[in-house]
Amino acid sequence: MLIRQETSKDCNMVYSLVKDAFATAEYSDGNEQDLVDALRNGVAFIPELSLIAEIDGRIAGHIMFTKARVGEDTVLVLAPLSVLPEFQKQGIGTALIEAGHKIAKKLGYQYSLVLGSEKYYPRFGYRPAEQFGIEVPDGISSANFMAINLQDNVKPISGTVTYAKEFGI
Repeated sequence: MLIRQETSKDCNMVYSLVKDAFATAEYSDGNEQDLVDALRNGVAFIPELSLIAEIDGRIAGHIMFTKARVGEDTVLVLAPLSVLPEFQKQGIGTALIEAGHKIAKKLGYQYSLVLGSEKYYPRFGYRPAEQFGIEVPDGISSANFMAINLQDNVKPISGTVTYAKEFGI
């Protein structure tokens, strides 16, 4: 498996991949592929944190981290993580998350947030965001709204999350 930064040549394949990955997902609004396109063209986009997983030259997975704010502090939001159905449960999502965290650390980001499965993300160190003093947005389950500190010596944060406008939250 090769993990690499997404390029402009990948955009159409990523769009299809995200659509296919979320077609049978338990939690999906059906617009995740459009969210990726919108985020890619927005001010919160970080090219180094839009990653592809390739297997035998085929794009099998994608992850994107974008900028958000908690109070006055810049944080990352992991969304979405997409793996083609035939490649799921093979460690691709894990590899993408770990690669993304490693790059985020090098770039100096201190925190990452995720809205996702309370059974999946804790294995990477994500904990309920409330434990960090981050307010859970209205209408979102506190069990599914999580955060992780990416650095050894992080500055405490607290407050309300301001997502990129593309999220519509």
